[in-house]
Amino acid sequence: MAKKRIVLTFPPELVDQPIIYRLVKDYDLVPNILRAQVTPKEEGKMVLELEGGKEGINKGLKYLEDIKVDVQPLAKDIKLDEQECTSCGACIAVCSPKALSMNKESWKLEFDRDRCLLCGLCVPACPLGVIQVEFD
Repeated sequence: MAKKRIVLTFPPELVDQPIIYRLVKDYDLVPNILRAQVTPKEEGKMVLELEGGKEGINKGLKYLEDIKVDVQPLAKDIKLDEQECTSCGACIAVCSPKALSMNKESWKLEFDRDRCLLCGLCVPACPLGVIQVEFD
């Protein structure tokens, strides 16, 4: 059995579809949902580990891409160099789970690892390159 950890981004029109069910039923995959943020009529994000045969995983990933679900590899960790960060806030705009926020008293960037989906969208948003991602 193979395993693959991925981050799925669902467009608003797909959030109410039985996509995970199709992965189980049609591709014989065992999904382990590690994190999810899904709200009706809004973009959804899910961190998922898929287990199954390599062929089933590949076909399942192709299915996701065909229906316009964005599939990205799961980051192992996000590293923020707090000493080099100027707290410009550029990364906050792309952080949909609100793991990055501005402290309203100190005006310093704060990173809440418990809210982070490990999607890595903050990395290219940082103009100074002080946010790094480690992949499995």
